[in-house]
Amino acid sequence: MTEFIKTEDWKPLSKHSSHINGDLLVGMDKGSEAKVTRYNKTGKELQNIQSDDKGQELYGILHYITENMNGDICTSNISRSVVVVNKSGQHRFSYTGQKLVFHPYGICTDVVGHILVCDGVSQQRVEFPRSVCVDCENNLCLEQLTTNILTVYKYLQ
Repeated sequence: MTEFIKTEDWKPLSKHSSHINGDLLVGMDKGSEAKVTRYNKTGKELQNIQSDDKGQELYGILHYITENMNGDICTSNISRSVVVVNKSGQHRFSYTGQKLVFHPYGICTDVVGHILVCDGVSQQRVEFPRSVCVDCENNLCLEQLTTNILTVYKYLQ
């Protein structure tokens, strides 16, 4: 095993390998602080994203992280929000849900740029969804925490 990246006192919580350029995106926290760091293929730190252009913290504890086809970085956070920044690290938008209880967990994007998020609250016979992905054949795969069930749906025909 080769040590690739040292994160010092930051705890890595989520990661994503960019399909665009092979960079590694790592969501980390340190106490009450959180950030996303971009590393290149050799482990060189390229970018830290922690706050918006007004100095406001962007993230709570990061659950999952992904990147869309435009290079936007999309995260789900324990603070019950989805945060999207562009590839330069500028805040694009945050989403906190349209109902009182929103627990975003797994997050992914599809080939047309939609952001798909698991809401951790059980709904419509899906118990505690935790992770989601869209495969190369446009199947949506959804993993449920308590049932150990992986459900595959036909998506984007």
